Amino acid sequence: MAALFGRRMRRGAASTAVAAAAMAALSASGAPSAVGEQPAASAAERPSAGASGQEDPSVTGDSPYHTDLPPLKGPGRNDPPDETPATGSAESGIPATVLDAYRKAEASLAASNPRCRVPWELLAAIGKVESGHARGGRLDTNGTTPSPILGPVLNGVGFANISDTDGGAYDGDTLHDRAVGPMQFIPQTWESWGRDGNGDGRRDPNNIYDAALAAGSYLCAHDRDLTVERDLHQAILGYNRSQEYLRTVLHWYDYYRKGAHEVPDGSQPAPGAPTGSGGTTPSPAPVRPGTPSPSPTNPGKPTKPTKPAKPGDGSSSKPTPPPTTPPPTTPPPTTPPPTTPAPATRLVDLGDGALSAPAGERFAERPAVRAERADKKPAAQAKVRFTLTGETGTTFEGGATTVTVTTKADGVAKAPALLAGGKPGALTVKATLLGTTEPVTLGLRGEVTAPRADKLVRTDETELTCEAGATFEGRIALTATRDGQAAPGVAATATVLAGADPADGEKAADQGPYFLTPGDEPAEDRRTRELTLTTDAKGNLLLPELHTDDTTGTFRLRVETTGGAVVVLELKVTDPA
Repeated sequence: MAALFGRRMRRGAASTAVAAAAMAALSASGAPSAVGEQPAASAAERPSAGASGQEDPSVTGDSPYHTDLPPLKGPGRNDPPDETPATGSAESGIPATVLDAYRKAEASLAASNPRCRVPWELLAAIGKVESGHARGGRLDTNGTTPSPILGPVLNGVGFANISDTDGGAYDGDTLHDRAVGPMQFIPQTWESWGRDGNGDGRRDPNNIYDAALAAGSYLCAHDRDLTVERDLHQAILGYNRSQEYLRTVLHWYDYYRKGAHEVPDGSQPAPGAPTGSGGTTPSPAPVRPGTPSPSPTNPGKPTKPTKPAKPGDGSSSKPTPPPTTPPPTTPPPTTPPPTTPAPATRLVDLGDGALSAPAGERFAERPAVRAERADKKPAAQAKVRFTLTGETGTTFEGGATTVTVTTKADGVAKAPALLAGGKPGALTVKATLLGTTEPVTLGLRGEVTAPRADKLVRTDETELTCEAGATFEGRIALTATRDGQAAPGVAATATVLAGADPADGEKAADQGPYFLTPGDEPAEDRRTRELTLTTDAKGNLLLPELHTDDTTGTFRLRVETTGGAVVVLELKVTDPA
């Protein structure tokens, strides 16, 4: 893509009638084709947002956005846009900090609003078309852009007409609003939807963690389920009321779902300036009413002629030659050559504790160190090699076990995300400072814990009623899953509890139904009402047979997995027939 970020589309604010018609068409059809065939209203056809009687503006005020589409599968081919992207292509790369923000927003919303099911790939698609992933990942160590990413002035000229709502606090403009930050929020929308995504106590639209979480929260509004196509389309159209915008975001969403990878921050080119008016570059400050303008000289008024000199007053009719400036006696100062900064001599661990993740999952924290000089100041452009050791099968994202990272101006080197292997155990991430006479190595300790499950369901239909002194018919079967996928190798504990009410206690009963452990001892010696099992390769769990003693009544069978997934079943023991 020769002009990856060059093209921008100008969008005005949608009117209530146009937006309502688009929503009605979506509700009636629910099909992507119905959305794609609706023509978008031009800026001239749409009244300004914020006017009396109009609906609230969209997240961005319908500001311009990057209209580039993802590449096709092969060069020169006319493949449909949903072709699988080439693995590792430049277009599928997302800056590390930006990708981390998208994923953390997904995880946060999964916990606070599980019905919505917002995928990070959707946030990435919106971040791509709004700001090119924060100008290619140009962020400081906290995830904040060094300078604000501003949309055009929303003064009704080609865009929405939104008078200032924040006193210029976010966008620096006290006459009109402008979209701000990596996810392009207009100030009044940010006031409603702004979030603190990095836990620093502030809601900053210029911070990618705050902006990504805010965008996800907005997309989840109105109790939406983003796995439902109509809800997904309505959420995107609420972000920018343009059919072209909807199609562009959906193309990138599908592209990232089929493959995306992490690239270093700032390694991608920043988006180019738009070819038309508007865009993400700051516009000139508007001229305030009453500001005087410089008046040009009146060309119609002749200038007054110079009065001729009188004879004998010492003046001469010959022109006086201009004075000459003597040459300088000292040479001009020269710019001193740049000095080479002192090299790094030490590494400092920036982690807040041991690295830990359940088997098969992504580590929440990325290994990070700071390279410092002898005076303890940050060392830029230092090379740090991260190496994984241990028998857990853990790798960096992408499958490598060794990566080299160059520090930024703050001296920080952050390794790619860690993917825990399938074997629990200890691991070490060695950070080695390269380019020194004696390489400096720092060991960061980590651990892969037992795999977990977040959901446990019963899959058999066995009747859980039995006569005293007999054996329950059949065996109880359950399935454990994690994030909707089978959870193999997960430990589970099955416990027979007394009584049908939780108030009866959570300790194992001393009478009633029981299991038999394997062995050659007499059955009386192998009775147990608590045992530990492990799910198989498909996440299935098959409990041993349940027997009963002479005690009748109602009991509970509690099965709990590592990770907190729980199933409680009621067992009834009746008198013999």
